Amino acid sequence: MAQGSIKRQNRNIVSHIILIIYSLIVIFPLWVMIINSFKDRLSIYQNPFMLPKKWNISNYGDVLRDGDFLVYFRNSFVVVILSLAILLIVGALASYALANWRGKWSRIIYFFCIAGMMLPIKIASIRLLELVRILGLLNTIWSLVPIYVAMGIPIAIFILTEFIRQVPWELTEAGIIDGASRFQVFSRIISPLLRPALATVAIYNLVPFWNDLWFPLIFISDDQAKTVLLGVTRLFGQYQTDWSKVLAVLTLSAIPVIALYLAMSKQFIQGLTAGAVKG
Repeated sequence: MAQGSIKRQNRNIVSHIILIIYSLIVIFPLWVMIINSFKDRLSIYQNPFMLPKKWNISNYGDVLRDGDFLVYFRNSFVVVILSLAILLIVGALASYALANWRGKWSRIIYFFCIAGMMLPIKIASIRLLELVRILGLLNTIWSLVPIYVAMGIPIAIFILTEFIRQVPWELTEAGIIDGASRFQVFSRIISPLLRPALATVAIYNLVPFWNDLWFPLIFISDDQAKTVLLGVTRLFGQYQTDWSKVLAVLTLSAIPVIALYLAMSKQFIQGLTAGAVKG
């Protein structure tokens, strides 16, 4: 008995050491980015890994005052929130239909949808550019929303469909017996149970949407429609780059992502406990 507890304790120690090392690896780039955003250009090259001798907050003031970065932040925020909202609604409804529609065509449509997980959407960039131009969305932030929704649909359907299939059929049957329609069953019974899976889908797609540079670079050239990362490219010069301002912008751009991530993580935990099915 004592040997078993010692083995478990040793495993816990090893796992904690591995997690600490992994945490340090993840935190180190953030540490370098944040501390160097408070330095001048020369100090970054002299000592990039230590705290600044003199904290220089003018980098943040210069970025917010001289550029259009508040507009870029607004554009990125609107695009990400709208894309996630549409993705969760469409993904949940499609997954509910596929989970309850049992048949050959249901399986074909399901595998067709999740096949998008294996095919990167960037390979169709030229065709997507043509579609965006035909729809009149070129040089607008609205051109990014359908692209991001299409990017997230495969993983959303994969996660949500499997989650809905695990919900006991007795719950749906009880709602139908009580006179509820299919949509009422979905909105009142299935949706509360879907919160953990919806939070997972949102968290999975949040960072790729926010950090995407490829499609804004292709679709947007108007300064007033640029996203944060596309706006950062304005700070890169041909012969020199003001890294202190670049890192200041990247630090500011990380704050909304971290805030949204923490908010969705909290919802994930609450949904996991509140949405549990009791036998």
